[in-house]
Amino acid sequence: MLPLVRFDSVSLAYGDQKILVDANLAIEPDERVCLIGRNGAGKSSTLRLISGTVEPDEGTVERPARLRLSVLEQTLADVSDQSVRDFVAEGLAEQLARFERYEALSAERHGGKAVLLELEALEREIVTGGGWNVDSQVESIATQLELPFTKRMNELSGGWRRRVALARALVSNPELLLLDEPTNHLDLSTIEWLEGQIIRYPGAVVFVTHDRSLVERVATRIVDIDRGRIRSWPGGYRNYLRRKASAEAEEDRLNREFDKKLAEEETWIRQGIKAREHRNEGRVRALYRMREQRAERIARARAARIHVNESSLLSGRKVIEVHRVTHGFGGKPLVRDCSLRVMRGDRIGIIGNNGVGKSTLLRLLLGELVPDSGTVKLGTNLEVAYFDQLRRELDTSKTVAELIGEGRDYISIYGRQKHVIAYLTDFLFTAKRARTRISALSGGERNRVILAKLFTQSANLLVLDEPTNDLDVETLEALEARLCDYGATLIVVSHDRHFLDAVCTSTLVFEEDGVINRYAGGYSDWARQHRALALGNSAATRSPGRTARRRRDKGAAGAGKLTYKLQRELDALPARIAELERRVEELQTAVNAPEFYKRAHDEVREKLAELATTEQALEAAVERWAELEGQIRV
Repeated sequence: MLPLVRFDSVSLAYGDQKILVDANLAIEPDERVCLIGRNGAGKSSTLRLISGTVEPDEGTVERPARLRLSVLEQTLADVSDQSVRDFVAEGLAEQLARFERYEALSAERHGGKAVLLELEALEREIVTGGGWNVDSQVESIATQLELPFTKRMNELSGGWRRRVALARALVSNPELLLLDEPTNHLDLSTIEWLEGQIIRYPGAVVFVTHDRSLVERVATRIVDIDRGRIRSWPGGYRNYLRRKASAEAEEDRLNREFDKKLAEEETWIRQGIKAREHRNEGRVRALYRMREQRAERIARARAARIHVNESSLLSGRKVIEVHRVTHGFGGKPLVRDCSLRVMRGDRIGIIGNNGVGKSTLLRLLLGELVPDSGTVKLGTNLEVAYFDQLRRELDTSKTVAELIGEGRDYISIYGRQKHVIAYLTDFLFTAKRARTRISALSGGERNRVILAKLFTQSANLLVLDEPTNDLDVETLEALEARLCDYGATLIVVSHDRHFLDAVCTSTLVFEEDGVINRYAGGYSDWARQHRALALGNSAATRSPGRTARRRRDKGAAGAGKLTYKLQRELDALPARIAELERRVEELQTAVNAPEFYKRAHDEVREKLAELATTEQALEAAVERWAELEGQIRV
């Protein structure tokens, strides 16, 4: 089977920065390939080369002329007043163009053989791309992601715009799906849904991510971009780490042998050359070639070295004590009857979906918010370093060095003076980049600046609100290693499951009905218990069947206000909705099967039509349920 995309000796540079040098790569059908590399290594540029939005400086990128391809960009989706439905439907632009071409060719009265062949090809592409019913495709993906169709893009939070952009990328069932940091701004429930989608996806997927749990679970191959070179390793993240470490050790061994040989030749030539000896002339030419080879060598970039200015002041044994705290906004409690004790040396992770109140809980714990009820008591001798506060106060008009040094050339780390530029190199900023204004930095670089600034503060309580966003894998691992050695108290909010497992010894979890529970261990320890997260700001668009079942289980308050006939209808609707949801899920599983679109055309159309009809019936049942619920006066 031919590859979907092939790089043949591809080189790409931006100015004097070499992104790829003589790179070769092939993407096969049904592969799930993860691109890994440092920030700025060229991962996004490689995706653009694959998609054709960027052309190589040298070499060729080969792809079939009619390759169905879709891209999820790293940047957030548009914030225009376009409706969610219309935005998702734009992902079917190529499919609609095929419809128009098909209809135009079908209208030709005397089409020749070429026209008939093109019609057959278009029909295959339309069926494989999702069929003839565009509305059904849009509504199907919207149901899976529980999208708020009636809202405008500028009414959505960052997390919801990301979900909508995912729907737009997935709606056309492309043969090749390109995802650039797909988990950014997503909550845990949506990340887990995305994992399942990628694993079951019938086409090929190439993705860039810093989420190592995602890589380990879904990748069939990892492609590492390092110093302009591309290397491939089959298997998941653990296998990649093991094999890359072995490859780097071998590279170091060969470089040492080469440098030793070069030093011997340099010593020889300084001792003089016997004239007119052919073998000596050859030896001189070989030395010149070795010098050129050594000059072209690109050294591996230094590893990140993160320092945390841990306070010499010991906090009290009780750091924070929370007693029966409830707090919310607009009458909706985000934190309900929460009691908690944080002791010195605790390493607590906070887990929950977007909008459940994780940041609100942090601000309550730190005394920035006064709870509606209950008490929060802070311990003695606390020195707090708060990551999110620095994010809010980031002055983008300053350079990196000015922000970190606050006008000084030296800062104090572990009681010793260190030049601010040298300190920033530990966070992977070159001297030139350290003198760049914050406004010109990428998201990952800004996060590194905040971490660098935060860790100059002397602290015995470290509070991090989503510190891992946009960081490359190497910086993440350096941060993990340093936090694991941190001896004071740590509280961290993150959607990075691997990070939580590595750093935390206990977790606070926002579960259903606004309850916050504490568990020993990290994310995986909690997940093994198969408990459910609170839905947070997805409550407005959560699955109506689940909402109906929750109301059914609790009892519909004021149900006696309905007539007997309407009450009977309302009582029957949750079961009806649940049955329709089950059937929609069965049909979607069938439609998403790899071999589905290889069936007979009539069978495919019949199944798609049944899916559309069932989804319409589900929508009608949910609307009727909402209507009857609305008639109940509580």
